[in-house]
Amino acid sequence: LSWAPRPGLPPATAAALLASGPDGEMLWLDVTHRPGQAPWVRLMGRYLLPPCKQRWHTCATFLPKEGLLVCGDRRGSLLLFPCSSSSEWAAESTSTANGGTDPVVENSCNELEPSCLLHKEALPLESPLSVLFGLHGKTGVTSVTIHRGYIYSTGRDGVYRQLRLQDQQLEILRKHRPCKGLQWIEELRFTSDGDLLVLGFHADNFVVWSSRTGENLHCIPCGGGHRSWSYCSSPSAEVFAFIKSGDVMLYHRKAEPCEQQVLLASLHGREITCVRRLGAMEVPGHATLNVFVTGSEDTTACVLVLSENSRAAVPLARLSDHISSVRTLAFTTGPGDQGFGDKGLSGLLFSAGGRAQIECYQLLCTGDTVSESAVACQVIHVASHQLDKHWEQKKNRHKLVKMDPETRYMSLSVVPGTSTKQLPTPWKFLAAACSDGSVRIFGLLEAARKLVLVAESFHHQRCVLKVEAFLHAWAGGERHLLCSAATDGSVAFWDITRPIMDAMDALHQAEGEMQPLGECCCLAALLLPLTKVRVALMTEPVFPALDAPLVTVMAHSCGVNSLHIRQTPEGQYLVASGSDDGSIHVCLLEVALGSGEAAAGTCLQVLERVSMPCAHAAHVTGIRVLQPDLLLSASVDQRLTLWNRRPGELVPLSTTFFHVPDLAELDCWEVVEAGGELRYYCVLCGQGLEMLCGRAPSKSCPQQAPQ
Repeated sequence: LSWAPRPGLPPATAAALLASGPDGEMLWLDVTHRPGQAPWVRLMGRYLLPPCKQRWHTCATFLPKEGLLVCGDRRGSLLLFPCSSSSEWAAESTSTANGGTDPVVENSCNELEPSCLLHKEALPLESPLSVLFGLHGKTGVTSVTIHRGYIYSTGRDGVYRQLRLQDQQLEILRKHRPCKGLQWIEELRFTSDGDLLVLGFHADNFVVWSSRTGENLHCIPCGGGHRSWSYCSSPSAEVFAFIKSGDVMLYHRKAEPCEQQVLLASLHGREITCVRRLGAMEVPGHATLNVFVTGSEDTTACVLVLSENSRAAVPLARLSDHISSVRTLAFTTGPGDQGFGDKGLSGLLFSAGGRAQIECYQLLCTGDTVSESAVACQVIHVASHQLDKHWEQKKNRHKLVKMDPETRYMSLSVVPGTSTKQLPTPWKFLAAACSDGSVRIFGLLEAARKLVLVAESFHHQRCVLKVEAFLHAWAGGERHLLCSAATDGSVAFWDITRPIMDAMDALHQAEGEMQPLGECCCLAALLLPLTKVRVALMTEPVFPALDAPLVTVMAHSCGVNSLHIRQTPEGQYLVASGSDDGSIHVCLLEVALGSGEAAAGTCLQVLERVSMPCAHAAHVTGIRVLQPDLLLSASVDQRLTLWNRRPGELVPLSTTFFHVPDLAELDCWEVVEAGGELRYYCVLCGQGLEMLCGRAPSKSCPQQAPQ
């Protein structure tokens, strides 16, 4: 048995009672209460639950506008049913709102009629319109809530999910993991001030966890895991009641004044490892708002907005799908989106890090003048990938060598120019630098929500720290090029056009259904270099190897921690890198293409190399080419230095000290002011987050420092 609010009627006088019976039959009964009279009961609908071992529902709620019923069952599934009596809700709601009495129907139960279930076969037995089987595991769904048009479900699997209704089908948007150890989530409550409270049991305590502050507001010792309980909180007191060993227990505590005052709320629980700027938004009544995404060692990524006037960072959404640290981020505008526009800011976000895990999300940021941040962010989980995800499904696992579970993705880069119009669905490609010494290429098909490995190479034979993809286009075609940097200081340049075209051809052959290339390619493409963790076992899935690099440059004496590529007006490419030894290296490349079909390969020529051995006193963890003659570098020594590139040398122009310790990464962008002045902005992350603004020095004043 479970109760649900009756749509359109006051909860004090009417409610819906849902009862599960034999053979998976669930009944919807309307119960109407009148003072001094017996309750009226009316049978409204009959529903058939999917077959399972424990075939009963656990919670339910109504969607009055759509005329649907959402319920969860003991198997952890979420079900969507039609409400045959939905057409009567509007009439009943109007009658009640106009001061009318509750409707009295013929098929009702009162004191004169023993049962209203004698003629229940007259109502059809409805089957579910949509089923998400085992959404919350085998422990069951604990609650279903509707808030602002979205559906939220909780379970005893430690997560709660956000869903939406699309053409009478339940669509999962994303999942949330409130905090570590909170495996038994019972209920969600949305407060008037915009906070989301998660109620559940942690060990032997009942906890109330705040999503906004990321901390437990209340912790009540009760023994844990009670199925019958109730909680109520007010500004003056809080009350928690539960049944234990047949006894009703009551916990009451008066509200105490809060002596703790937060001066500056934290964005993450540990250091920030990466940051990306998504774009800027113009909201009426507010200054320009910059939207960022940060990743951290606390295994979460945070979408936040930063206003130049308030100088406050307000979180919009927190992504908690990673099981290990988030090391790198990549962002690209989605197909058909411009990134900016009247509807806001939209695109695809890739996050990766420990345990060889990649997550992909679709972000949509729109203006919201009501909220504190003035921006609303909708997040949809698109796809995910783990290298050893197939391992648990293999037979005779003890006879095989498992993929190294400590493999980490150190850097991501979206391959530009791959969303071709001739494909049935848009295609995106992603390059990843891996700690196991490989460079991997992934393909994303949004329609199928699949992220598949399509090519890899172990050329570096050591940890690859950075990758950067760029597109070389000319009148006769285009080439997809990739730059990778490793811990030995080498920078390699690849032509990845062939594996990308092979993946597109495989998509055409599969008629829109993407399959891993390693399962259908010829034997010659299955040759894979041997490593310590992958031992050429024919039972392991194999993938085509990338061709040898076009050219390799020994730029540094140790690891390359920062890398950036910018195309010059002449069609050449400037490649800037920074290293652990504090040095900066810049090389100028030119792409030469062979003539004729027999010599259609790509050739890279290094035209110029410039090195600054002692540019910084510590690791150079951020570098950007602002202009062909202007570079910006940042280091762990907390110095932000502007460099002028001249033939054969780098000349420092100015140095600014920033306040973020242990700098991990920086991101830069340029803005043209109203007067035509060009300004450069940069955001730095590490043990904190900081944004700076500067302008390019004029030729008449070369020592002009950034502000």
